[in-house]
Amino acid sequence: MLSTFEVDGVPAVTAKRSGPLTAGLVFRVGQADETLATAGVTHLVEHLALHRFGVGEHHFGGATGADHTFFETTGSEAEVVAFLAGVCASLNDLPLDRLETEKSILRTEESRRGAGQLARHRYGAQGYGLPDFPELGVPRLGPAEVGGWARTWFTRDNAALWVAGERVPAGLRLPLPAGVRRPVPPRPVVLGSGPAYFSHGVGGVAFSTVVRRGPAAQVFAKVLERELFRALRQEGGYSYEVTTSYRDRGDGLAEIVGLADALPDKDAAVLGGVVDVLAQFKVGRIDARDVESVRAQAESALYGADAVAARLPAHAVALLSGVSLPNPEDRIAELRALGVADVHAVAVEACGAMLLQAPHGRSADWAGYTAVPACSPAAVTGTRFAARDRADCHLVVGAEGCSLHTPEGASTVRFADCVAMLAWPDGGRRLIGADARAVQVDPTLFTGVTPVVTAAIDAAIGPHRTLPQPARATPAPAPRPSATAGKRASRPLFVVAAVFGVIALLATAGMAMEPPEAGGWVGAGFLWLLAGLFVFTGVRRRRM
Repeated sequence: MLSTFEVDGVPAVTAKRSGPLTAGLVFRVGQADETLATAGVTHLVEHLALHRFGVGEHHFGGATGADHTFFETTGSEAEVVAFLAGVCASLNDLPLDRLETEKSILRTEESRRGAGQLARHRYGAQGYGLPDFPELGVPRLGPAEVGGWARTWFTRDNAALWVAGERVPAGLRLPLPAGVRRPVPPRPVVLGSGPAYFSHGVGGVAFSTVVRRGPAAQVFAKVLERELFRALRQEGGYSYEVTTSYRDRGDGLAEIVGLADALPDKDAAVLGGVVDVLAQFKVGRIDARDVESVRAQAESALYGADAVAARLPAHAVALLSGVSLPNPEDRIAELRALGVADVHAVAVEACGAMLLQAPHGRSADWAGYTAVPACSPAAVTGTRFAARDRADCHLVVGAEGCSLHTPEGASTVRFADCVAMLAWPDGGRRLIGADARAVQVDPTLFTGVTPVVTAAIDAAIGPHRTLPQPARATPAPAPRPSATAGKRASRPLFVVAAVFGVIALLATAGMAMEPPEAGGWVGAGFLWLLAGLFVFTGVRRRRM
């Protein structure tokens, strides 16, 4: 049985469970509340708040998510009471003398994580796209900013508690300062209408989509996982790991993310398999036995003495969002009412908003997916700066922003939309826009980029969005067009080479049948030389 109570103004939820006492404190703040220039500040507060506990005999830990931060512990009543009170005390008075040490730990932790791509392509370098980016703000964060973030977000009005055990421990206190309840942040989307795809990395296919939340979407996610597993691992033998995950959002929607791994020589087969299964679901070819099996598993998870306790963290998050989760009886009734038609309706919705990450060099346009634009829709006007080692690239710096022009198109970051700028001591600047596009302004790459130009950009961005970087050992890489652009630029050269090659071949064949004067052979040799030069130039352009 679930029951609610309150501790020092913090809403709480509890359920009986056998075994050791477990409790968690949840705050409505996470990475999506930060900016790229402050990315990592919530994670830093979480680490500092836990430092005082050292190495304890009981289990405890913390986690920073996209929109919530969690502190959890398991132990005796006295240990749980002491931990929760200690976390609150630490949040009120962070050990800021340890700030630089914790920064180093965060950088080490970050080095072990892979960089994601799905969230940044859907949401950009802001909000819910930030988990796909490095915690760029950590190096520049000072005690005042970190302490202010804790005082603003880690308050009793922005927290919820859950307790699972035989009873709520006596003497439980949560001495947190007053504040305000923070709503879930909005989700601005930079991705156009789906379905869409982009190419990145090797080793498999990933995808994400957004659908209306509810039991039908949860069942769809697991039925999709079963069919992908059957097609890609059991039948095709292309993948080892095939997974999907479902996550409720605070705005009535849910996000479904999937992954199918592959060896490099099987990535095309996996891409085709994922696309085929999604198309199969979209037209309604869904196995009713899979729907029944997944539905039965979801229902069985709602039974048992510990089923309610297992959902306590979700209930605490719901308290912060101002919504209530259905009780087990209602959830069971919803699951039993589901059929193939309901799962098919979710599949149609999911395929319409699908974002597919294809392996590098692979495309999905053949299946009706639109490529995520590689360039900005418009460029700024201003002063033009030529690239030092490329005739087909140039930079434009204007009053509104900067644009980098390559044969593929222009990438633009407007000053008003810049979420962070990396600044090197040698004058190099890297502007990152809210849509995750970036422009490098660098005196080592472009002629005429003087300190005056750099100073104007610095003034437009301001100190709060500027991230100072350590000195560079080598200049930044030169701007390069994409492989697609290189191939496009080399095609006319191959066409010309083919024309000269055909003429040379015909001339040589004619002279072999009827030997000409010596000058004829010289002319044929010259034609072969021209054809070879065009081929050589085309190959070089393709590799650039």
